[in-house]
Amino acid sequence: MDSNSFEPVARAPLASSATTGLKIVIVGGFGVGKTTMVKSVSEIRPLSTEETLSRAGEQIDDARGVEGKSTTTVAFDFGRISLNPEMVLYLFGAPGQERFWFLWDRLFTGTLGAVVLVDTRRLADSWYAIDRLEHHRMPFVVAHNRFGEPTHSLDQVRDALDLSSDVPLVACDARRRESSKAVLITLVNHLYALSSR
Repeated sequence: MDSNSFEPVARAPLASSATTGLKIVIVGGFGVGKTTMVKSVSEIRPLSTEETLSRAGEQIDDARGVEGKSTTTVAFDFGRISLNPEMVLYLFGAPGQERFWFLWDRLFTGTLGAVVLVDTRRLADSWYAIDRLEHHRMPFVVAHNRFGEPTHSLDQVRDALDLSSDVPLVACDARRRESSKAVLITLVNHLYALSSR
């Protein structure tokens, strides 16, 4: 399997006993891997609103650093993870282009916390996501999606984003289920720590 392929994931049947749903949103700039992260961890076939990039969009969307990208999310991605027979985690991947940012505030409604996925090729695209989450006073973690050999350390990413020391920052590969799960576990641990203060 080449490095750009997804690991095969065994899909579990949905439990009919689920009574509690918890919501997490994955945000970040255009082409950072939000759809990929939802696909890698969801136990169901994810709902995806990916569409082919058009020539009209070339005049609107900044594709520097992600020139090979041919599709984009136009509403949101949706996945699900069963935590136990009664509790499920709903994952929403937000669209990354600036023209779709108006959807974010709606996606934040009822959300426990968020993952900000960043790509150091386009780090400035992450500032809006962090600003919106801080505006909503929503807890979040930052995940540096590494698309190959790391060229920046986590300390360098933290400095570039001007993240406070209490915001968790982790490295990940959104194509890998275990790596994406580790990001979500970091967020859950962060939420637990905040609630215990």
